[in-house]
Amino acid sequence: MRWWDIDAVLGLEKNLFPEDAWSRGMFWSELAHSRGPGATRHYVVAEDGERLVGYAGLASSGDLADVQTIAVARDQWGTGLGGRLLTELLRAATAFECAEVMLECRVDNVRAQKLYERFGFEAIGFRRGYYQPGNVDALVMRLDTKSNSGSAAGSPSVQGTEIND
Repeated sequence: MRWWDIDAVLGLEKNLFPEDAWSRGMFWSELAHSRGPGATRHYVVAEDGERLVGYAGLASSGDLADVQTIAVARDQWGTGLGGRLLTELLRAATAFECAEVMLECRVDNVRAQKLYERFGFEAIGFRRGYYQPGNVDALVMRLDTKSNSGSAAGSPSVQGTEIND
């Protein structure tokens, strides 16, 4: 993901997460930490032709990585794109030398939970009222990258869709 992707990312973000969408400033802040030798973030976008159809981001600190966001356009659900984006984040976690990857997922987002479980993530707890303003709980999930390569699922390609840093 680059700065010129932010407008398209915001459009998808607001469509998919209307109650708790990230702001332009939040994406700028994340991208500011994604380049150079001291980078602690990794963000990618997926494009179908000229159209941005997905994005994902990861933050790292020491030997711990955290999936910050994964989003896939509704018309791309079921194509394997979410798995490809997650695979890219897990590759970044490996490059950052992270021993574990954490994430929070809305308790009502069963589709995402099933994706994470296919990759070996396990539920380890809850964060009550994590998603605001809707006061929706988050399921906390963890993947030990030492015992799981993170490649348990996800097609290596989705025809016509490219993943770009």
